[in-house]
Amino acid sequence: MIDFLITLKSRNEVLFYFGMLCLLSAALLFVISRFSDLQVNAVNAWYKPVKFALSMGLFSLTMGWYTGYLTGYNLTAYNRTVVACLGFEVFYVAFQAARGQLSHYNTTSALYTSLTVMMALAALAATLFTGYIGVLFCTGKFPGLPDYYVWAIRLGIFIFVVFALEGAVIGANGSPRVGSNEGKVLPFLNWSLTQGDLRTAHFIGMHALQVLPLLAYFVLKEVKAVLFLGLIYSLLAVFCLVYALNGKSLFSI
Repeated sequence: MIDFLITLKSRNEVLFYFGMLCLLSAALLFVISRFSDLQVNAVNAWYKPVKFALSMGLFSLTMGWYTGYLTGYNLTAYNRTVVACLGFEVFYVAFQAARGQLSHYNTTSALYTSLTVMMALAALAATLFTGYIGVLFCTGKFPGLPDYYVWAIRLGIFIFVVFALEGAVIGANGSPRVGSNEGKVLPFLNWSLTQGDLRTAHFIGMHALQVLPLLAYFVLKEVKAVLFLGLIYSLLAVFCLVYALNGKSLFSI
């Protein structure tokens, strides 16, 4: 494990430290949640920042690993964009949780509305820049890597970008749920078990970033199999999105 962390750090030091900071923050916030009764919308206020910190940490470490293959490219701007934009999101979500206030969908004042817009712009900037990294994987040469692995990275990044941008659909809806906010939910994740929930597709699509390359490298080991998996995975995420938009929960099928 130590050797893996040392290798990960050597590939992109900035994203390594930022990713580890996010994961440590998630652990600390989770401990706080165990001792706090503070709630937002009838849910432990600390769960959301825990999930955000975990997500940003995993994303940063994953992209730190991938960008390690992009030798000869100056990644300073990308690293700074990820740290600034995603760091702002994690901090603001945690800050609002500590105050017992909504971070997203909070339009109770001009300030909160502006900060919500800023979070959306920060997420957009990091997502589009990640899409550019995907373009570099399409135009660059990687003679030391198996073709099936490179294809999995490409597909993982582009599927991630599409379903990260699905956050705009969630924002436009004014809520991650389609239909009533009542009913049973999954513990911790707070996904609805009875209503459409746009976060399911968001989660599945974005984690193509990890799932496809891991399966390609350790299991599939063939370009056609990777392309087929990418298609099936994309269709699964689209199905979850369409199902949620129709006000139905995937867990009630």
